[in-house]
Amino acid sequence: MEIRIGITNTGRELNFETNESSDAVKTAVATALDNSASHVTFTDVKGNSYLVPTANLAFVELGTEESRRVGFVA
Repeated sequence: MEIRIGITNTGRELNFETNESSDAVKTAVATALDNSASHVTFTDVKGNSYLVPTANLAFVELGTEESRRVGFVA
């Protein structure tokens, strides 16, 4: 699933793909915001970890969980 995160006062967005379900990502972000945590952690498909400060979250966009199709569509 592709995740796109906007961070305030930053011109760029953080884009990466993860193996986690959309429900798991939603729960992690909601829990971090509800508990006033300083950051939320994500891990991409390559094993890289991202620490995102919750105070600067502008938005979190979750893509679909279906894999990309390879080939031509007739």
